[in-house]
Amino acid sequence: MAIQTRSTGSFPTATIASPHGGLPVEVSLIAQLGHGVGDQMHAGASALQRAHPAFVDELDEPSTKLGGTDFAKGDATALYTFAVGTKGHPFHRHAGHRVFTAVSGSGGAQLRFSTATSAELADDPAHFARTLHHIDIPPDCMFTVRFNGTTWHQFAPLDPAHPALFAISCHTNELGGELSEAVRQQVLAGTASIPSLTETLPGAVLHWLAANPPASEDIPTIALALEAAPGSLQSRLCRVARGMLGRLRGLCATCRKAGGFLWESQGRLPVQAIEPPKDSLLRGQLEHSHQHEDMVRIRLRDPALARAGAPRLLAGLLDGFLRNPPSSVSRMMAVRNTLVRPLGLRTSPLGCPVSSLLSRQAGETFDGRFPVLAQAVDARHAQVILGADDKHLRFRSCVAVRIVDDAHVELTLGTRMHCKNLFGDIYIGLIERMHRHHVSPAMLRLAAEHAFMRQPVRSSPLRVLPL
Repeated sequence: MAIQTRSTGSFPTATIASPHGGLPVEVSLIAQLGHGVGDQMHAGASALQRAHPAFVDELDEPSTKLGGTDFAKGDATALYTFAVGTKGHPFHRHAGHRVFTAVSGSGGAQLRFSTATSAELADDPAHFARTLHHIDIPPDCMFTVRFNGTTWHQFAPLDPAHPALFAISCHTNELGGELSEAVRQQVLAGTASIPSLTETLPGAVLHWLAANPPASEDIPTIALALEAAPGSLQSRLCRVARGMLGRLRGLCATCRKAGGFLWESQGRLPVQAIEPPKDSLLRGQLEHSHQHEDMVRIRLRDPALARAGAPRLLAGLLDGFLRNPPSSVSRMMAVRNTLVRPLGLRTSPLGCPVSSLLSRQAGETFDGRFPVLAQAVDARHAQVILGADDKHLRFRSCVAVRIVDDAHVELTLGTRMHCKNLFGDIYIGLIERMHRHHVSPAMLRLAAEHAFMRQPVRSSPLRVLPL
């Protein structure tokens, strides 16, 4: 028996050609994982698989469907997970093309393929053994497999003390190949599973194999490896170490409660810089003596918000400025307060656009609780003026909510500043860019998220309009 070992500069790949002109079997090693990871992954992922609502345990190949077909949209693919344990599974084949990525157990895996056709097996069951090939996968390896679904295949562990593999399999065309009418209807109904798409060896072939089990040394075998040549001393020592750690890590994985987590973000609200609208109260503030002006807007689409009315939404937005300030702006204000306190300037934990919301001076209020300098309120457009005077500058801000129509709402925050002296000019020169591009947009965004995107139940999903 000729044995040849050769090195490759890329992924080690084994190919078994089809004698009938069909697609070949292709197996490639992708990565050598940490010692014992294969058994650990098999145990942990198998536990998650068992908890899945689509879990099926048949043919010694427990599996689940992660994603089904959508023929209405032209998608005939399906995605499955499956596991092969310490006893392997029986020879079988599928009607359609198969592609899967797997991680071998910590004892390695053997992939067995036979390219015999149904006609050849009907004529001579022994032909199954004559077309049999083995591909050995080392322990704890990620690998890919691609083959024609009509290829008979069986996966088994190289060491029966360890599982063979855990895989994610893509059925590239769930309707591919020769399907019975009953199975075809299952696929079209979205109820197909790996067992329902599987055909096991004919009884005559099983009977022949039981009477004439082929010797492993008589079967053409390709051994793939990364980091150490197959059969080398390093490879054998590595296999022993991986096997020991695999049993330990696999045991630890079975002792932990299976479960995952899902964290979901609705994404940041996009903020757009705009000019103050003609009916904005900001246009009447510091009208002829301001050195800085900015205004930002957020547009939302939500019929439930539009029905709530502008005054109620404005109250929620102002509350959002107080309850959900950007941490970056708060840190900048803390530094600013430390620097200007010796100069006798105003200090506040909030950025200047809305810092006067913390004022305790008696005067005009909006909604009975927010101190304002002016307000203009009706059911569809509510706006207030905030602001304060300091030794070096005066600022005025306009916070507004506009009900555009039955489904659309606009939120705006605008600011004007007037410098009273040279120090004010220098101060605005230093902060203007940061105020325009970060402070105002961040404060409006986080206030809006607090007010309108943290509701436990909404009558309709909130949508952000493109700018």
